[in-house]
Amino acid sequence: MTSIRRYLTRAVMGLVLLGAILSGLAAWLITRHELEEMFDAQLSQFGRIVTGMIDINMDSQDYQALADRLTQPGHAARFYSMEEDDTSGIVMDTHSVNTPQRFREEERLLSLGFWNSDRSPRMLSAEWNDNGPFPPPKETGYRWVTYDSENWRVFSIYDEQHGVWVSTGLREDFQQELVSKILLGNSIPFLLILPLLGFALWWVIRRGLRPIDNLSAEVARRYHQDLTPIEQAPPQELWGLRDSLNAFIERLRMALDRERRFTADAAHELRTPLAGLKIHLDNARASEQDYQSSLDKARQGIERLQRVVDQLLTLARVERSPQRQQDVVDLYPIASQLAGEMWPLASHRQQQLEMSGLSALEVRADPTELGVLLRNLLDNALRYTPDGGTVMLHLDRIQGQPMIQVIDDGPGVPAESLEKITERFHRANQRMTGSGLGLSIVKQLTQRQQATLVIHNREPHGLIVTVTWPPLQPH
Repeated sequence: MTSIRRYLTRAVMGLVLLGAILSGLAAWLITRHELEEMFDAQLSQFGRIVTGMIDINMDSQDYQALADRLTQPGHAARFYSMEEDDTSGIVMDTHSVNTPQRFREEERLLSLGFWNSDRSPRMLSAEWNDNGPFPPPKETGYRWVTYDSENWRVFSIYDEQHGVWVSTGLREDFQQELVSKILLGNSIPFLLILPLLGFALWWVIRRGLRPIDNLSAEVARRYHQDLTPIEQAPPQELWGLRDSLNAFIERLRMALDRERRFTADAAHELRTPLAGLKIHLDNARASEQDYQSSLDKARQGIERLQRVVDQLLTLARVERSPQRQQDVVDLYPIASQLAGEMWPLASHRQQQLEMSGLSALEVRADPTELGVLLRNLLDNALRYTPDGGTVMLHLDRIQGQPMIQVIDDGPGVPAESLEKITERFHRANQRMTGSGLGLSIVKQLTQRQQATLVIHNREPHGLIVTVTWPPLQPH
């Protein structure tokens, strides 16, 4: 669809034309049926009137006079013999004392005929003598008769008192011509007004779609940093579009704010170890006695800087990567592998890294993201656990929900910092090395996996981080 305006104009005009055609067809069928009933009634009424006017004393001269009156230009009415035993079929007299004329052209479509009781013709009006006598009636009532390549609607009635059949006829052309005139009379005004109707529809549709143009113009006029909501009050049909645009603008504003905050925090977090690294290198150059100590501190600064960069890249990948297809994954092999990989780090500080609970625990998650989540939980716990401490990785299922807990016996987190512990670059213990991004990454990953993250202190000291996944739905 290249243009809503063009589509609506064409569609509405097409529907109008289709409706007009269907209405015309229905009107034609209804009019034809109603006219047929009306003409049938007139034929029967006319036949009854003529039958009622027949006089037993009517002779050949009376029928001849009637034939004279019914003669039309080029079509003579004829009087046949009144004797039932006369089979000669010879016309008695066709001379008319009156000059044939028609007052209306449609008179040629109407006819009248009389037959003797033996169905021999007595008097037939114009049009019913052009190709021999018109077919005689067979019974009282209506019938269709084909005569001289024309169809006639005929009503016949028998007068027993006078022994005569009377038929009144109407040619089919009369009804069709009348129906055509009625439809043509109704169609011509519509066809004349159709261009005006098309222009009116185009103008109405153009005016109706103007709010969309206004909304588009308002969005187009905005400066790229203008992220305020759209205040324009559009028609009711555009409320959803306006609200969707405002919701998108709000999400964009939050994303840009998050990016700005992330950039500022990252710059600050990188500046600190870089400044410390420069100081330690300057001290190593200036003092031979503290040379080794300064190099060791510089190495620690490089390690911290490397960790910050790694976690910044991990967080950026998590936030920007699309949602992956999640599968049913056994958590135990991933957890045991990560525990084995991090064992040297724990052993270097005489820490105990233990696993407990279930030996098989299925969750619905992305395996790669699951590994990043567990690695950050274990790394965070080992860093904040003192030398000789213990970190426990516990796998369990509570009320059908898979759950892992990372339990350490470190210093814990002050109560006022528990709600902020998952924010970026937030470190509850400033004396410990770290970037403050580990739990922020964990929070992002749990949200992507529809899991729940709960952090609380343990007694007498330490921290418990619990991640719970929704229960698996049976197939």
